[in-house]
Amino acid sequence: MFACSRTLFAFTLFAAMWCGEVQAAEKKTVCTITVNSADEKEMFRQRLPKDKFQFVELVERGRPDWLASACQTGVQCDVLVISGHFAGTNFFSEEIATQEFLPVDEMERVSCSDSCPGLFSRLKEVYLFGCNTLNGEAIDGEAIDPVRSLTRLNPSRLEDRQSRAANARHGETNRDRMRRIFSDVPVLYGFSSKAPLGQAAAGMLNHYFQSGAASEVGSGRVSSRLLGNFGGTSLMAASGMRDADPQAVYRDEVCRFFDQRLKPEQKLDFIHQILARNKTEVRTFFDRIEKFSSSVTAEERQMPPIAKELDEIAQDHGARGRYLALIRETQRPALRARMIKVAGTFGWLSPQNERAELVSVIGDVLAGNAMGPAEVEFVCQLNAKRELDAEHERLSLAPAQAARAAQSAALACLGSGEGHARVVQALTSADPNEVQVAQVYFRQRPITDSAELRGVAMAIARMQGSDGKIRALDTLAHHYVADRESLEELVRLFPLSESVNVQRAIAGILIRSDYKAMAKPELIRTLSERRLRSPDGEDVIDALIRRLRVS
Repeated sequence: MFACSRTLFAFTLFAAMWCGEVQAAEKKTVCTITVNSADEKEMFRQRLPKDKFQFVELVERGRPDWLASACQTGVQCDVLVISGHFAGTNFFSEEIATQEFLPVDEMERVSCSDSCPGLFSRLKEVYLFGCNTLNGEAIDGEAIDPVRSLTRLNPSRLEDRQSRAANARHGETNRDRMRRIFSDVPVLYGFSSKAPLGQAAAGMLNHYFQSGAASEVGSGRVSSRLLGNFGGTSLMAASGMRDADPQAVYRDEVCRFFDQRLKPEQKLDFIHQILARNKTEVRTFFDRIEKFSSSVTAEERQMPPIAKELDEIAQDHGARGRYLALIRETQRPALRARMIKVAGTFGWLSPQNERAELVSVIGDVLAGNAMGPAEVEFVCQLNAKRELDAEHERLSLAPAQAARAAQSAALACLGSGEGHARVVQALTSADPNEVQVAQVYFRQRPITDSAELRGVAMAIARMQGSDGKIRALDTLAHHYVADRESLEELVRLFPLSESVNVQRAIAGILIRSDYKAMAKPELIRTLSERRLRSPDGEDVIDALIRRLRVS
């Protein structure tokens, strides 16, 4: 009797344990990647039955390689919820202090390398809570029609057919990228344009779950109820790419850039194959070619297998000729400059020839009638390392062009002293366009001479009109002003200002400056007694006064 009881107890215990394991095994795993609002994740957590769903947050705060770490845990996701602002290349947080983000390139690497086969292998649904995550428009306008947008010349009929065919195969949109990354996943939810904020999205999810729809989650079927509860938003559904998809071949080719199982020389061999194709194909893959070529270090270039592949590319005169022709036909200066630098990494341009090509790009920019702040910034950044200094002597401009602030600023970015002096004058100009050009220039090339900085501060003090003065002061605010005479001139200007915004701009400079070296009691009194009333509460003037009092 006792033996039977013990046997019965053991059987009951085993049955209970077995049932518990089966129940746990039947639970669906909801993986979450939360780089911004947790509202959506928490609504899923609150509304999904705990006996049927378990949650795993993949982001580990303070750990840059959190996705790789998640791959190593062995977790398998049935549902994936990604929450974050989306800018085409990253999911990110609006909080500056938040360090975690999710690069799309990292998602491509995981998808293409098979380095994380378990994490997403059984996914049934992916929820992408971010703007434009399933936007069907081309990421880059050039990708819509690479030949037409790249060249000044009208494409031939052959090129036109090639362009249409490439566009059909290689339509590079956010939707296409997500479908590639989550290939074979039955359902992807995302937004074709603007997405609701986290709190609003959570409210819509709440209404969805209140309708008794929890059983739909993880089913791998599109929910019309979910789409209906997000009515008025751009929520849409798509499916992951399958082998029969027209873009499947392109996906495989894209993966060759991200697949970590391939050696660098194998990737270079594939790049060489692309460079041997027509220019539409070259442009389609250019961003990835550029990124890979810049990632190969100087030491790696000396390794025999890599050096051999690079030498074969360098000696391919046919590919070189087509590529250089494409560079010279390219309309966009920034893209053209990037292509020139890649040509240098492949040995198709000597350092001297690369320099000459870049100067040619700058010359075309200077000759354009649309020269403005963006073009000034481009030239300054192109010469960020000052390698093109003195090249302004090789650029000849008509007198009318040379007198313009934008052209002067661009020449100043190339080391022209005359151009610099002209931009200093433009900073205090009555023309807002000239001031804007000067702002861009001085962000790239801050004033370092204290005497010049003093002269600028005094010139700003003499300016008439608030708008131009505010813009000029905002430019000065990016400098650390330690010159006593400059600071005193700004303090003298403060009570004379007729605009609270001008006073705020002055305070913005002082709060970043060596204000401790000034006579604090007098300065506090001037700021407190002569400030204009703030229409919208405390501002930078109040912050400056508090700092002065504490110090």
